[in-house]
Amino acid sequence: MEHTFNNIVETTKLIVLRGPSGSGKTSVAHAIRDAETPAVPMAVIEQDYFRRTVLKEKDIPNGKNIALIKDVVLYCLNHSYHVIMEGIFDCGRYEPMFQELLAIHPHNNFFFYFDISLEATLKRHATKPNKDSFGEQEMRQWYKKNDLLHCTQESIIPEEWSLEESVRNIIHRSGLNHITSSFAFSA
Repeated sequence: MEHTFNNIVETTKLIVLRGPSGSGKTSVAHAIRDAETPAVPMAVIEQDYFRRTVLKEKDIPNGKNIALIKDVVLYCLNHSYHVIMEGIFDCGRYEPMFQELLAIHPHNNFFFYFDISLEATLKRHATKPNKDSFGEQEMRQWYKKNDLLHCTQESIIPEEWSLEESVRNIIHRSGLNHITSSFAFSA
């Protein structure tokens, strides 16, 4: 069922975090939202949640999760939420979705690509709570170095940056500077 979103709020921000599995996208997305003030609602849209949990779908070409994710993002933007999308979002499968989102929401879009080596993603994955859900073999199959989109420019988040550096950079580049003063990591 196609929906039209005629009232997309021009002040809402779309922040997209893409990159390999285990690169820190989910942690960064939640840290940004946790730092946000309640006066400005922010939704985190996790690719894995919609694909793996809601639909129990493999990451396949033309998967049903793509349209679902797009509709949820547009719904949130239409209801005055800033949106952080995070996931691998393989360029070959998801670029058409991003093209549609950019056409409907042409302003205040910020794309970030986590440029993390396979070795680093494997080490990081070993520390995650879901480390037993999938392993090295799957991560090697999924890994694509520099899987950058063609439809928009993505700011690079380098492997060397800490969680805090990544969050601060994304907050600054996406114009969420009002939350920087309240942003702090607990020790």
